[in-house]
Amino acid sequence: MFEHLRHKPGSSLLRKRELVIACSAFRSRVNLSSVVRTAGCCGVEKIIACGNAKLDPKIARDGAEHVEIEMRRSLPPVLKKMREDGYTIIALEQATHSKSLHEISFPRKSVIVLGNERTGLKEDELACVDECVEIPVWGFPHSYNVATAGAMAMYEYCKQFPTG
Repeated sequence: MFEHLRHKPGSSLLRKRELVIACSAFRSRVNLSSVVRTAGCCGVEKIIACGNAKLDPKIARDGAEHVEIEMRRSLPPVLKKMREDGYTIIALEQATHSKSLHEISFPRKSVIVLGNERTGLKEDELACVDECVEIPVWGFPHSYNVATAGAMAMYEYCKQFPTG
């Protein structure tokens, strides 16, 4: 028999996560709020958000208190600087020559870049990435919601670096 535990505390990280999430301008604050909540659960400390980003505190929950959100006008200058700082820039995008999420080995120091819900990443944003990763889809529609896809990518990173 199993005892039901409500909101079991998370595992401790042995070191800080070297993962940053970078978001192009989203249309929906629900999506950004969901990404923030997932980032909080994964121990991600920083999200870079573009556009008129606003959070819904009921959706973001404790993530809003534990994840730094850095607001920027556009992603390309940020991504270029992060590459100079030693990060590998990985776009979560369906593109020519993108790899499956099942096949990628994340470098510890990574930035996962999430595109707009409708248009994905712009050409100038894609020009700044080291790799494109996509998540296989077996039905319709042909892509996952950006917050869902971001959660899958963050979880895969955490599987590869479970203690930080």
